[in-house]
Amino acid sequence: MYSKCQNIVIGFHGCDESVRDEIVSGKSFMKKSNNDYDWLGNGFYFWENNILRAKHFAEEKQKRDPGKITKPAVLGAFIDLGYCFDLLDSVYLVLIKEFYSLLIETYEIRGIEIPMNRPVGGSFDLLLRNLDCAVIESVHTFNKNNNKQEFDSVRGVFWEGDDLYPNAGFKEKNHIQICVRNPNCIKGFFIPREFDSRFIMP
Repeated sequence: MYSKCQNIVIGFHGCDESVRDEIVSGKSFMKKSNNDYDWLGNGFYFWENNILRAKHFAEEKQKRDPGKITKPAVLGAFIDLGYCFDLLDSVYLVLIKEFYSLLIETYEIRGIEIPMNRPVGGSFDLLLRNLDCAVIESVHTFNKNNNKQEFDSVRGVFWEGDDLYPNAGFKEKNHIQICVRNPNCIKGFFIPREFDSRFIMP
């Protein structure tokens, strides 16, 4: 009863400037991510209230694949989370744990290899989230196949990167990520403006 997210949140998406401009102008829409390693399942991805993380992501992607991003940019969006599979809420943490157990049982019965979360390169972070994606998608599949209310979005918190300082409980890339499944949750796109230093931040 108390798990419904009530507020419009601001999300940021790192991309090429040309892609941002086409989306803001209405010439095109965001492309849905359908990878089997997506952190929160398939959908449209945003960093919640974290424009710098979105910018750094676009810059890092440019280094990895210069052909896809020529000029790193950030797309802003106003998002109503709707019926949210919120992994910051204990209700949904219990649910996802139950579905993990069901998924493993099903894989073992069918003799299917269980997917794993894996790091990439020299990183210690689990950047390829095949297991998490499979568990989350199993929740969505169950809801759809059993005429249950489907989730509009998924929200999760991640500790990523190096420790900020020795023995720290904080990482340099900590963030909250949003995966929008229902595109109608995205109420509008915008180009983030620069801070006007002549005025205080309200």
